[in-house]
Amino acid sequence: MARAMWRGAIQFGLITIPLKLYLATEAKGISFNMLHGACGTRIQMKTWCPNEDIAIPRTDTVKGYEYAKGQYVTITDQDLEAVPLKTVRSIEIQQFVPAVEAAQATRFVKQAYYIEPDAVARRAFYLLKAVLAEEGLVAICKIVLKDREQLAALDPYGPTMLLTTLYWPDEIRDTGELDLPESTVDVKPAERAMAKQLVSAMTGEFEPEEYRDDYRDALMSVIEAKIGGVEPAEPAPEAPSANVVDLMAALEASLAAAKAAKAEAPVAAADGTARRRKAADTAQPEAPVEAAAGRNGHARDEAIAELPKKAASARRSRARADEEAEEAAATPKVARRKSA
Repeated sequence: MARAMWRGAIQFGLITIPLKLYLATEAKGISFNMLHGACGTRIQMKTWCPNEDIAIPRTDTVKGYEYAKGQYVTITDQDLEAVPLKTVRSIEIQQFVPAVEAAQATRFVKQAYYIEPDAVARRAFYLLKAVLAEEGLVAICKIVLKDREQLAALDPYGPTMLLTTLYWPDEIRDTGELDLPESTVDVKPAERAMAKQLVSAMTGEFEPEEYRDDYRDALMSVIEAKIGGVEPAEPAPEAPSANVVDLMAALEASLAAAKAAKAEAPVAAADGTARRRKAADTAQPEAPVEAAAGRNGHARDEAIAELPKKAASARRSRARADEEAEEAAATPKVARRKSA
C-alpha cells in the first residue's frame, strides 16, 4: 500500500480540508552499484567524521547551518516544526487562475503528488474539485515540503486532484543567456508550407500506453546476457549520415517517410491485435510487435537515403529556372507594329 509522505490540509477562505499527499510518480530506470574494479566487491559509502577519524552511522548525524566559516548551528526537527508559517502543515491557496493562463507559468514542474482527503473532508474536497473543473481553473498555492516552502499548482485529475510543485520564478534561467537569433532567420513560404504538411502527417491522439522505455529494455537484455555468460554482440556500425543542406529536400523526404509510417500504422495495430488474441488463446506471453516497426524504420531509412538525390535534383531544377530567367532577360524583345 502507498505510504503518505505528508499530512496537512488545504486552506482557502475559512475552509479546511485535511488530507494526505502521495507521490504520483516513481522512477523505473536501472540503477547500478559501485564496485571495486580489481576484485568486484561493492564499495561502501561511509559517513566519516574527520575530527574523530572514524566512520559513524547516519543516525548520529544532525542538520547544521553554517553561519560563518567553520561555525555551525544545529537545527532539529522540533526547530523545523516551530517555523512560524502556516504552510508547514497546510496547502495555502493564494489565488485561482484560468487553466489556459496557468499553463505557461506552471510549465517548470518539480514533482507531482496525488491527494487523498480525510473521510471527514471528502464533501468539501470534491466540491472544490468540481468547481475547478467546471470553471476551468487552477489553484496556485504554497506548501512546505522537504524543509523549504514551495510554489505549487492544484488542479483536478481523474478521481482526485494533483498537486504539482513548481520552480520559483528566480530559479528559472533566462533564455537571454542563449544564442537565439530567431528574428534574423529567413524561412521561405514553401518551406513553411511543407513543414506544416509534415506536422499534419505526424499529428494524432496521444496514447501514453503506446510508449515505453526502449533503452531500459535494451539495457536489461545486455545485463541478462552477461548474467548468462554471454558477451553482447558488437553493434552494427552506423551508416554515415548524408550531409544534406537542402532543407526543402529534407522536408519532402521526411513527409514521405511520415506518410508511409502512417499508412502502415493500421497494419501494425491489426498485427498486434491478432498476436494478442493468439497469445490469450494459447496462454503464452505476448510477442513484441517488431515487424511493423521494422517496416516503418525501413520506409524512413529509404527516405533518408533519397535525401542527397532529392537535394541534387532540387538544385538542378533551380539552376535551370535561373538560366531560363537569365536567357529571357537577355533576349531583346521585338515590338510588333500595330496594323493600321
